[in-house]
Amino acid sequence: QVQLVESGGGLVQAGGSLRLSCAASGRTVSTYAMGWFRQAPGKEREFVAAIDWSGSSTYYTDSVKGRFTISRVYAKNTVYLQMNSLKPEDTAVYYCAASPRTPQAMAVMIVRSPYDYWGQGTQVTVSS
Repeated sequence: QVQLVESGGGLVQAGGSLRLSCAASGRTVSTYAMGWFRQAPGKEREFVAAIDWSGSSTYYTDSVKGRFTISRVYAKNTVYLQMNSLKPEDTAVYYCAASPRTPQAMAVMIVRSPYDYWGQGTQVTVSS
């Protein structure tokens, strides 16, 4: 079993930055693809970013490209989401997820089904 705990959320003004962390425990996630999703009030949970097990391939939803960066530190069993130039529409609960699958294309990681483990989420609020 893998437990995921997100942290780093908070309240920030538009244009500001936050770095979210997702700490895994229970077993190493070094062979797992990792993803970040978000869910705004009244909306469906949506994909934000993903990184493959090697860290060499990443994938982003169009709305965050050039602003968000996903990365991982194997020694810490942790995945990060650096969020810059934040906008009010980025306001949501952000969830980390882990997938033991090795996708042939990162595009398949934009849906929830490949992920077996999910964190509880961390709130990000961007004020205008």
